Amino acid sequence: MSCSPEKPNQNSIWLKNKKALNHVLFTMRLRSLTPKNQTQNGPLTINPQPTCKIQDFTLINLVSDKTSLLSDEILLNIISRLPKSQRNSNFLVSKRWLNLQGRLMRSIKLLDWDFLISGRLLFRFPNLIHVDLVNGCLISPQNSGIVCTHKIVSFNVGSDIGGKDWFLDERFVLNADEIDEGLRVLANGCPNLRKLAVVNTSEMGLLSLAEECPTLQELELHMCDDQVLRGIAACHNLQILRLIGIVEGFYSYSSFVSDVGLTILAQGCKRLVKLELSGCKGSYEGIKAIGQCCQMLEELTLCDHRMEDGWLPALSYCENLKTLRFLSCKRIDCNPGFDEHLGCCPTLDSVHLEKCQLRDKKNLRALFIVCRDVREIVLKNCWGLDDDLFSTASICRRLKFLSLEGCSLLTTVGLESAIISWKELQSLKLISCKNVKDSEASPPLSSLFSVLKDLKWKPDTKSLLSSNLTGTGMASRGGKFFKKNDWKSLPGA
Repeated sequence: MSCSPEKPNQNSIWLKNKKALNHVLFTMRLRSLTPKNQTQNGPLTINPQPTCKIQDFTLINLVSDKTSLLSDEILLNIISRLPKSQRNSNFLVSKRWLNLQGRLMRSIKLLDWDFLISGRLLFRFPNLIHVDLVNGCLISPQNSGIVCTHKIVSFNVGSDIGGKDWFLDERFVLNADEIDEGLRVLANGCPNLRKLAVVNTSEMGLLSLAEECPTLQELELHMCDDQVLRGIAACHNLQILRLIGIVEGFYSYSSFVSDVGLTILAQGCKRLVKLELSGCKGSYEGIKAIGQCCQMLEELTLCDHRMEDGWLPALSYCENLKTLRFLSCKRIDCNPGFDEHLGCCPTLDSVHLEKCQLRDKKNLRALFIVCRDVREIVLKNCWGLDDDLFSTASICRRLKFLSLEGCSLLTTVGLESAIISWKELQSLKLISCKNVKDSEASPPLSSLFSVLKDLKWKPDTKSLLSSNLTGTGMASRGGKFFKKNDWKSLPGA
């Protein structure tokens, strides 16, 4: 009996489906190798040791990829337990493993903005919770060998760039409308987003994030101003915020945050725990609003601040503040006011000053008065910190931990005058303070060192290096290694 060409043979269709056929043959083969009593009384199991080499060869041919028998959930559980060094190369196995690897990615740093706009980012990595868009917002040649690096961003530049404020040109940053469109795409595809860093966005872009990403907890905004903060006030669950306004040589002086923006921020984000203001303007009223509204604020960082005079007393409104940081600040407060009006932060535990210019004794003394109940003071690479300025730290009577690094103007006498007054001091760390000499330590200072729980004493790194290299022949002049006539014995002499 012949088959009609209009009606295809069912057997030919069955044979074309090789995957289904292999599965049937594999099941039949397993049942033929399994005892009858086991198939009747219990589940079907695979014999790990085949009876002969021919059977083993047949099983391998039936299913070429053994992982295809495992579900995606089981494979994800297995891959997630591998070390990161082995996990990153798993996407080379197959397309399925490529998709599974993308589902495990939680954090990414975007370099190509079109990768986000086209939807490929969210298709490739659907479970992202941390996205850094800073480099993707910048327009820079990827094939250029010139890299411009700052502590907040690093990107490629072309050889035709010139001028002092070249980065401030609109050609090198995507406009706000393009950034907002990318944020809308990201918000629609990542409802569980928790951490985001972006440049030059607007109020509408942040509003779309606040509406679609209710779990957003950490946000970093570059080229930020007061108008943008109207949108950030809608992120009610925000806990960590970093605002970057003016950055010399990078971001223009037209983008800055003032008291207006700080007040909007304080009224909208009342759950803030950590706040960093970098290159932001403001005054007493802005810091006061943050202290009164953000009752959960525990850490405040001021980086290269441009606050108006008299802002320092407003820190007393931050009743739950535990950590206060000053980074790369040219000044603290040029006119803090009278001592009786400064107030105090009762819960403050730690004060950090790094790469700051400490020139005025009155300003530093006012800071220590506000922080007089602090337990920890860290001074690192601060310019101008001499004995007279350091003596103002003796106001902090309850100090337990002191760290000094790179304070080259501080001497042994100035260090001792302040340390002796701290009766509760338990830990001391002193590194690269070249004017502090071991030979100048007095008996009271030595006895204080003996009762400390933790002491790290490396005041002069040069002397420490030379003592470690004693007998090795290194760190010596070349004349001690080569005699006058040794060069004549060298080849070609």
